[in-house]
Amino acid sequence: MIRSKSSRRAKIKRRIRRKVLGTAEMPRLCVYRSNKAIYVQLIDDTKGATILAASSQGIDKGTKSEVAKEVGKAIAEKAVANGIESVKFDRNGYLYHGRVKNLAEGAREGGLKF
Repeated sequence: MIRSKSSRRAKIKRRIRRKVLGTAEMPRLCVYRSNKAIYVQLIDDTKGATILAASSQGIDKGTKSEVAKEVGKAIAEKAVANGIESVKFDRNGYLYHGRVKNLAEGAREGGLKF
C-alpha cells in the first residue's frame, strides 16, 4: 500500500502525541515547518493553551537552517525569561533532521533542556 507524505506524517504525529504531554511546568515545544517558514510554540496541554510562540517571519538572514536555529534561540530566550527551563520536544511528525534539528539545537544553546 502506498501512502502519501501527509498521511505518513499524520500517523507518525499521532504516535508521538500519545506519548508527549505538556504541562505548565514542562510544556510541549511543538514545531511546524512550511516551505518558507518555521514556527514553534510552547503549549500547556492541561489547559489547552499556547504559552509562548516564535516564528521565522521577519528573520531575513541566512539559509532556512540558519534561520531555524535563530528561531530556536528566540523561543529559548522567551522561555527562560518566563521561568521555563525544561520542555518536551514535539517534532510534529517531521524527521529529526535539517531545520527541525537546527531549531532544537538553537533552543538547547539558548538554555532549554529537553
